[in-house]
Amino acid sequence: MPKSSAVSDIAVSDDSQERLQSLVETTQQVLDYARAAGADQAEVSCSEERGLNVNVRMGEVETVESTRDRGIGVTLYFGARKGSASTGDLHESSLKATVEQAAAIARYTEDDSASGLADATLMATEFPDLDLWHPWRLDADEAVDLALACENAGREADARIANSDGASVGAGESLGVYANSHGFVGSERQTRHSISCALIAGQGEAMQRNGWYSLGLSAADLESPQAVGTRAAERTVARLAPRSVPTGEYPVVFISEMARSLIGHLLGAISGGALYRRSSFLLDSVGTKLFPDWFSIDERPRLRHGLCSGAFDAEGVATREVALVRDGILQRYVLGSYSARRLGLETTANAGGVHNLQVAANSGGLDELLQRMGTGLLVTELMGQGVNPVTGDYSRGVAGFWVENGAIAWPVDGLTIAGNLKRMFEGIHAIGSDADSRSHIRIGSVLIGSMTVSGKD
Repeated sequence: MPKSSAVSDIAVSDDSQERLQSLVETTQQVLDYARAAGADQAEVSCSEERGLNVNVRMGEVETVESTRDRGIGVTLYFGARKGSASTGDLHESSLKATVEQAAAIARYTEDDSASGLADATLMATEFPDLDLWHPWRLDADEAVDLALACENAGREADARIANSDGASVGAGESLGVYANSHGFVGSERQTRHSISCALIAGQGEAMQRNGWYSLGLSAADLESPQAVGTRAAERTVARLAPRSVPTGEYPVVFISEMARSLIGHLLGAISGGALYRRSSFLLDSVGTKLFPDWFSIDERPRLRHGLCSGAFDAEGVATREVALVRDGILQRYVLGSYSARRLGLETTANAGGVHNLQVAANSGGLDELLQRMGTGLLVTELMGQGVNPVTGDYSRGVAGFWVENGAIAWPVDGLTIAGNLKRMFEGIHAIGSDADSRSHIRIGSVLIGSMTVSGKD
């Protein structure tokens, strides 16, 4: 992707290690208070976030926001009873009061045999440098200049761009410490930066809106402001004069940005909360073939420079690279220690969610998938929340493009696609190599052999 000389890391000294050590000391102080309160077990999370975000619209500055937040959460266990409390005030008196509040809450909760810390033997002991810390030392004027350059590039790219929803630039950094009464202490630093632009093309009822954004841990990972604005303009004008299509059964390609939502539905169905509540269409599905033989998903939590890398999960459990799906067969669920105990299983080091997921490709890029599809629907936008997590029934509004003979023919809007997630998973014909790098779910465009497409006829 093209980069701009204006978008680069600036090597300056920072005090993040000192601030991180201060958070570590705070967690130890809270654990001391928890022991004094008589808790059998305790865990503490302490975080600090800083950021700068600017928004411009039509060449004018709309907002400049500088943020600095911190907070601490404490959970105490008295036998099988649990109490939690949090505060943003890290003064000693507030920390003591927060522990007292957590203890008071625990006195009124019922016993829950699944509660408690993760097993002490599972705690992480190795903490490699995962290359997650890349501060972007922007001041407000520099951020405004980048946002204006982004929007200007988009507005000037095509005469059909009639208006703008604005452009934004954000630079953020976060520090976090998790500690518990097993003696575990884990600390993390991470940065995340972005440039985005949204534009409007056409006039009156024929107007269309679209945009583009770039996201990365380092400013050097970002596309240039000009490239983001130009891409936003191209995507917006491409949607002008949409048509409908006759209702029928057609093959469907989800571009990579939309394809990751399919993996999101899978994760929701195999996550502990949905499973122990019996509210998933994939109950008792480990060892079951859900996808074609060639399909696989690997979790890579210790990937260097990964958007969601970490040496431990939200309970301090050591992460590890492991398959989620192999040869089309679901290998495991996605569990923290609580849901694992409810299910009679072991945690998969996913308290707090999954880390970097990599879905293997078996095809070339988007153009190759369209050629393979021939005639059908290319989905570039999903609307609505029409997914039933219990049955897997799927129905969502979409916009995108109609494809004929492997080439984009015209834009479409106001369509609905429907199916069932189990059959959609089984019906995946190809995964493209065009994985979207802006998410911790790395998947290319997805071709599904057949879905019901409802037009306006």
